[in-house]
Amino acid sequence: MPRWKALPDELDPQIREFTSQLRRLVDRSGLSVASVADRTGYSKTSWERYLNGRLLAPKGAIVALAEVTGTNPMHLTTMWELAERAWSRSEMRHDMTMEAIRISQARAALGELAGPPSGGGGRSRGGGARTGVAGPAGVSPSVPPQPTATDVRDASGSGNSWGVAGPDAGYPGAYGPGAPAAGGYGPPPAEPSGGGSGRPAGKRRTAMFLVGALGALVVVAAGLYVTETQGDAKEAKPSPSPTVTKEARLPPGVKCSGKSCEGKDAEVMGCSGDLVTTAGSAVVGATTVEIRYSKVCAAAWGRITQAAQGDTVEITSGASQQTDSVDAPGDTVAYTMMVPVAAATEAKACAVLAATGEKGCTE
Repeated sequence: MPRWKALPDELDPQIREFTSQLRRLVDRSGLSVASVADRTGYSKTSWERYLNGRLLAPKGAIVALAEVTGTNPMHLTTMWELAERAWSRSEMRHDMTMEAIRISQARAALGELAGPPSGGGGRSRGGGARTGVAGPAGVSPSVPPQPTATDVRDASGSGNSWGVAGPDAGYPGAYGPGAPAAGGYGPPPAEPSGGGSGRPAGKRRTAMFLVGALGALVVVAAGLYVTETQGDAKEAKPSPSPTVTKEARLPPGVKCSGKSCEGKDAEVMGCSGDLVTTAGSAVVGATTVEIRYSKVCAAAWGRITQAAQGDTVEITSGASQQTDSVDAPGDTVAYTMMVPVAAATEAKACAVLAATGEKGCTE
């Protein structure tokens, strides 16, 4: 009778009940965890995780356990479905908790970096005071408003940003009521006869001419663009839409595909169970070495069964290589991590026996 560890206190009640049922089935069968692993095709390490509540067993492992223990698989899979939903809810709650923690940490870090609010470090236009530095009375000096584009324009004449003429706007054409539009369209203002204090007439005429010419060019360019666009629209023929390459959607429970599976456990990534086939095998002494292949995950891994302690299994595909060995006394099964493959024929699995040094590989 295996001595089970206490299940985690935070385990969902449905998952706890399901895990306890798995333990009862194993106890009733009289099999050790290593024997269950050998007969179901799932590693001992994985079954230890399943039976200790650290990982939810895949459906294929549950069906295999039902066959090994003579249990009705329908009842066991019904309990598995309820546990699988509870596991998904637990993962969602965990993700939300971790996200809240990360947001709190980010806010705290940004608060520390920002420090106390301060004014700008520039100088004011008139007094040269630095903002953010307290004055003699402990009050930050006020910063006069910065000049706008209109202020700069009006600085050369007598107008202001509200379009009201200043007290010295004694020349025609000043900004204010009755002044020409900002764009410069309309008849130019009359020149002062005595060469008064207003802006030079020549400069005003040049500026207005340039603005008007620029506006005309913009209008002509817009008209040409519209004409060409309409012509192209009439002559253009609909072209076939380009094929958009989208990442293949993985089935529920499958967490990797191709290169993202490299070096990862097939059962943890959801690539085993109903999704795996044996793509090749060989016998080395009394040990069988196999290529386990998942088309959905585009990955393969090596497995040895009926092995002895110290026996090693290795799988290679191109530059990718993974190995594993039977470490614990009594274990007879070992799995490698996955290697990415485009097809099962790209992988090669080998076994090396510890007792004799004999090596054999799949073809």
